[in-house]
Amino acid sequence: MRALSGWPIAIAVCFGLAAFALPAREITVQEAVAQSQRDVQGKVLSVQTLNVGKHKVYRIKLLTRDGQVRIVQVAAEQSGLSKT
Repeated sequence: MRALSGWPIAIAVCFGLAAFALPAREITVQEAVAQSQRDVQGKVLSVQTLNVGKHKVYRIKLLTRDGQVRIVQVAAEQSGLSKT
């Protein structure tokens, strides 16, 4: 009898590997603020939640150590594979 060991791979290729990707999750505003503070290393001045089409975006205004104001936008929906 012939082994069917190649079938799972063939099915995955036929239907696309996207079906096996981890689902996206929505991060909280606190997680977005922490992420932006790590990236910019500044003090948070304000935070807004915006709806851009069907997507939620956090707009975070930070004051950098050298006195400049930076605006960072963080997508609320993060892929399961993204590094945080």
